[in-house]
Amino acid sequence: MIRERERQAMSGLVIVFVFVVVLAASIFGLITSIRAHSFPIFITSVVAILSTLFLMMGMFTVNPNEARVLQLFGDYAGTVRTPGLRWANPLYTKKRVSVRIRNFETARLKVNDLEGNPIEIAAVVVWRVVDTAEACFEVDDYNNYVHVQSEAALRNLTTSYPYDAHDEAQISLRGHTGVVADHLKREIHERLAKAGVEVMEARISHLAYAPEIAAAMLQRQQAGAIIAARSRIVEGAVGMVDMALELLSRKGIVHLDEERKAAMVSNLLVVLCGEKGAQPIVNTGTIYQ
Repeated sequence: MIRERERQAMSGLVIVFVFVVVLAASIFGLITSIRAHSFPIFITSVVAILSTLFLMMGMFTVNPNEARVLQLFGDYAGTVRTPGLRWANPLYTKKRVSVRIRNFETARLKVNDLEGNPIEIAAVVVWRVVDTAEACFEVDDYNNYVHVQSEAALRNLTTSYPYDAHDEAQISLRGHTGVVADHLKREIHERLAKAGVEVMEARISHLAYAPEIAAAMLQRQQAGAIIAARSRIVEGAVGMVDMALELLSRKGIVHLDEERKAAMVSNLLVVLCGEKGAQPIVNTGTIYQ
C-alpha cells in the first residue's frame, strides 16, 4: 500500500529570479557572439537559453487546501502541500488533488428494510481527501469510488433497521436518527479508508415508504397512534375511577356495595373513554330504584 510522503519543493520566487538573470545573461551573450562572430559563445548562449526554458517547466503553483502529487516515470516521488509558487524537477508529473471538504447527496435508493418493506432513502455525505497517495494510486477514480461505496453502505444500513419500530427499545430509521447517522458514517468511513478519504459526516436526507405501500403504511401508523392514545386514555380513566371511589369511601359521602361500585365504575369508564359527550340521566329516586 502506497502512503503519502510530504515533499518540500523549492520556493518558486527565488528560482524565477535566478532564471530571469540567467536568461537575460544568455540573451546578452547570444547578441554579443553574433556581433563578434564567436561560435563557442553562441553555442553556449543557445544551450543556456534552452536549458533555462526547460528548467522553467518545473514551475507550478499550489493553492490553499490543495496538494500536488509528484511522479517520476511512474514512480511516486512525494506530495507537495505548501501553498505558493513552487519548483520541482521538470520531469515530474504534477497531479492536482483537492483536499477541501466536499459533500454530495446520494440518489434516492429503493431498498427493503429489516422487515422487508420497500422504502426510499437517500443520504448526504461530507468527506475530504486526507492521504493523496492512496487517493491517486489505490483506486482508479476516488470521486466515483466515494459515490459508489457510499450508496452501497446506505443500502446495507437500510437492511439492518426497520423503518419504524413498534417497540421503544428497538432502533428504527425514523425514530433514532442520531444512532443511524453514526452507524452510516462509521460504515462509509470503513469502506473509504483504503482510498485515503475521511468521512466527516453522513446523515439521511430523505426517508419514505415506497409509493406502492405508502397508503397501507399510513393506515398502519394511524392505527398504531389510535391504539397508543386509547391505552393512555384507559390508563388515565382507571386512575380517576380509583381516586373517585377512594375519596367517596374516605369522606363517607355515600356507601356503595360491590354491585353498585361495579355499576359506577362502568358508568365512569363509559363517560371518560367515550369519543362523544355522555348524555346525563337525572335520577329522582334513590340509587337503588
